[in-house]
Amino acid sequence: MADKKEDTPKKKGKLVKLLGIGAVLLVLVGAGAAGGMFFAQKMGGSSAEAKPAQDVPQLVPKSEEVRVSAAEGSGSETSGGGSKEATPAGTGGAKYASTYYELDKDFTSNLQDSVHYIQVGIAVSTPYDQRVIDNLKTHEIAVRSAVLMALGDTTEDEVFTSDGKKQLQKHIADAINQVLIQKEGFGGISNVYFTNFVVQ
Repeated sequence: MADKKEDTPKKKGKLVKLLGIGAVLLVLVGAGAAGGMFFAQKMGGSSAEAKPAQDVPQLVPKSEEVRVSAAEGSGSETSGGGSKEATPAGTGGAKYASTYYELDKDFTSNLQDSVHYIQVGIAVSTPYDQRVIDNLKTHEIAVRSAVLMALGDTTEDEVFTSDGKKQLQKHIADAINQVLIQKEGFGGISNVYFTNFVVQ
């Protein structure tokens, strides 16, 4: 009977050892997984997190004009007998400056399900820095193709009303932004303007 009593503590000792080893392994695996996730976030991360904010175009705030009151403008700042008073900046309008760019050639396309065609000249604006316009120039062939596709999807009814023309402007802006996002990862075109608009 003494043999049976001696076997029980040995079994309990082995069980405690196995449980201890299992707990240590769990802690090591958990720490390794947490460390791996931390390292992956710091080194790899997502592409949006990997790019610093400086790598994308930045909004350009309107510059503050120097405001000179009439009292300050008179006296030493006069030249040639007139006051050198700065024009005060307006308080309304957009918060950011707009940069405009006109595409050189007009666009000509058939209208959808029609014998008529449309010819438009296009200019764009952006509140972002010059990189958006540079991207547009770099990918102008792809942009021109997207604009022609958008014009080809336009119906006669859309081009003869003001609301239809506004919708066409938005559609073209979206098409241009999709190209820029695909090619550069950033759109930035806020508005499209017609510099010429003919339907025949």
